Amino acid sequence: MPMNDAVMLELDGIGCEYDGTRVVQGLSVRVRRGQVICLLGPSGCGKTTVLRAIAGFQALSCGRIYLRGQAVSEAGRTVAPERRGIGMVFQDYALFPHLDVLDNITFGLQKQTRAQRKQTAEKLLHMVDLHPIANRFPHELSGGQQQRVALARALAAKPDLVLLDEPFSSLDGDLRERLGQDVKSILKQQGITAVMVTHDQHEAFGMGDMVGVINHGRLLQWDTPFNLYHNPAERFVADFIGQGRFIDAILDTPDSLRTEFGIIQADRAFLWPPGTRVELLLRPDDILHDEAASLRGRIIKKAFKGAETLYTIKMPDGTELLSLFPSHLDFNLGDDVGLRIAADHVVAFSTPKREENPEYASTPST
Repeated sequence: MPMNDAVMLELDGIGCEYDGTRVVQGLSVRVRRGQVICLLGPSGCGKTTVLRAIAGFQALSCGRIYLRGQAVSEAGRTVAPERRGIGMVFQDYALFPHLDVLDNITFGLQKQTRAQRKQTAEKLLHMVDLHPIANRFPHELSGGQQQRVALARALAAKPDLVLLDEPFSSLDGDLRERLGQDVKSILKQQGITAVMVTHDQHEAFGMGDMVGVINHGRLLQWDTPFNLYHNPAERFVADFIGQGRFIDAILDTPDSLRTEFGIIQADRAFLWPPGTRVELLLRPDDILHDEAASLRGRIIKKAFKGAETLYTIKMPDGTELLSLFPSHLDFNLGDDVGLRIAADHVVAFSTPKREENPEYASTPST
């Protein structure tokens, strides 16, 4: 089907199977030129299968994949990977151990003259900040340097689409975040479209202009990182993204909820009838320290994070909440602290009807 020139890639209701078992089901996505998008989900959810299908390594059982406006995959027909003009960065980098950095980068440029290959390599070595170590071999490089070589090799053929398969999974947290931002900057500077798969939400949020959350082979939500966090479309997305705890609540009015901890005013009107039982998500940034508040709990866990400390707080009814305090407020395990709920983006999902707790249930308004 014809597409707007602004669209680089379209997945139109694709499905994939392994041994007769459907692992990707009816997945549809459009990726605009120059976008960096991430497919996020737990291990085994089908995200890597989607990436393999885009690359041409995995056949489709249904649906179509369009690349630059042309169908490259459908049931019974697949354009070969080498004819798709796609760059790939693999999870294990797949560098050639017997070749130095320079030769690894230029390996796929055999049709170019030696002078052309050198010119391409010089540009890429400077781009990924590897020029001083161009003659080193992979075993002499750090994980971060190997990752940069893999990226430079993927960019050497000047693809307009790059696929990244868990490219930072073998790196430690700080290096992963720093290189993620470096890679995104390079892709943006070159105007290259990229699709990355990851199970790490922080990585997806840092890299992706748009993020698709996948579970059991289905795309549950395709949205910006901000909306995935503050406006999750399904309970799985809300639970998978970020940290937080679900508590029971009753819809009191269209825009307020009654909980064990009092009335919480919502930033939106819900469509359920008053009296509907819901699960309310409270994230750490919804729970503020306030010693003047009547709501109190006991600290049972703490995790220092530099500027902030994440506390797990047990409430009198046994409910456990998470809260971020400024790190200069240093409490100990067992300390009693005052809390105030300030949920700017209220996230709630209806639950099956069951006997209401009279402590906080309300009579439906008329």
